[in-house]
Amino acid sequence: MARKPNERLEQQVLGLITGKTRGKRAGFFRGILRMLSWVFGALVQLRLDLYKHRIIRPSTLGCQVISVGNLTVGGTGKTPVVETFSRALQQKGRKVAILSRGYKSRKTPFLERLLKKEAQLPRVVSNGTLLLLNSEMAGDEPYMLASNLPEVAVLVDKDRVKSGKYAIRELGCDTLVLDDGFQYLSLQHRLDIVLVDATKPFGYGKVLPRGLLREPMRNLKRAGFIFITKCPPEGAPELKEKLRELNPHAEISECRHSSKYLQNVYTRERKELDFLRGRKVAAISGIAVPESFEGGLQRLGAEIVYRARYADHHRYTQQEIIEIINRSAAAGAEVILTTEKDAVRFPFTERRDRPVFFLRVEIEMLSGGEAFNDWIDRICFK
Repeated sequence: MARKPNERLEQQVLGLITGKTRGKRAGFFRGILRMLSWVFGALVQLRLDLYKHRIIRPSTLGCQVISVGNLTVGGTGKTPVVETFSRALQQKGRKVAILSRGYKSRKTPFLERLLKKEAQLPRVVSNGTLLLLNSEMAGDEPYMLASNLPEVAVLVDKDRVKSGKYAIRELGCDTLVLDDGFQYLSLQHRLDIVLVDATKPFGYGKVLPRGLLREPMRNLKRAGFIFITKCPPEGAPELKEKLRELNPHAEISECRHSSKYLQNVYTRERKELDFLRGRKVAAISGIAVPESFEGGLQRLGAEIVYRARYADHHRYTQQEIIEIINRSAAAGAEVILTTEKDAVRFPFTERRDRPVFFLRVEIEMLSGGEAFNDWIDRICFK
């Protein structure tokens, strides 16, 4: 299927990073990326040092601030962890707000920002009672979080100091969860939770743009808690040992993303997982690691006869959905399956000849659950 120019560029860069793109020209461009990586890494470390030595001072808001983030770009399964953590805090009596930058949410028009003072306020996706924005305005992950956490506030703004102040002042929140906040140093963190993908833990070992690391691996020592995500049932003991070398003090938990049920994107009908066993399906995804989603479907007994992979955060058009349904039907698929994150970006369609379901996934702790609960208690009752 046709891709947007920025998505084609993203795929080309990924091909260079992973080594899938070969040849002399690819080697030349990899050399350029390597030099840019040195510059980027030096700038990242300089910024960290400025904060470490208090030359730049982070803001403090007088409440609990917990960051959930990554050392690498995308693909660690962060949203279910943010959901699990925020729900646990809320159920222990905290008034929680999730602060997101709203990656790929629709921008407010320039003239509206210029003329309306209200446009300078953060976008409130949910005030902890009502869902106020759609996925296009909020961004897909904030919208998902707000939909699944009706008693948790969700705000979107690049300036999370500003959105944090708003959450405290206007919504009465006493606990702030920074979604994708490990590199957000402008706001003082009480705890840094870092996610490491067991299948691709260190972003090919190099900093952007030659690899997928946002900062050098040694900076993992800032984390107070490490979640190893996407683990096999037996855990990831070798990776756990490596992480312990990088950070001897952090609590480390192993978890996996456990499939719970299927839900129809348009009718909200739910199906048990055994509905997939022996069925021919189409797998549609616009996420960082589509192999993880597709592998999960196959483990549930589905036979994938058609697949379409889009760039992460791809926003589908109605015509694309029609084409997906037509191609799925032509391949013999009985059902179309997508991720929950993709489902919020599916436009409405009247077509019903192939049902479209998303796979609901939640975090299942394999080890370190007691330490996780202890952290929740310490945050809530201190």
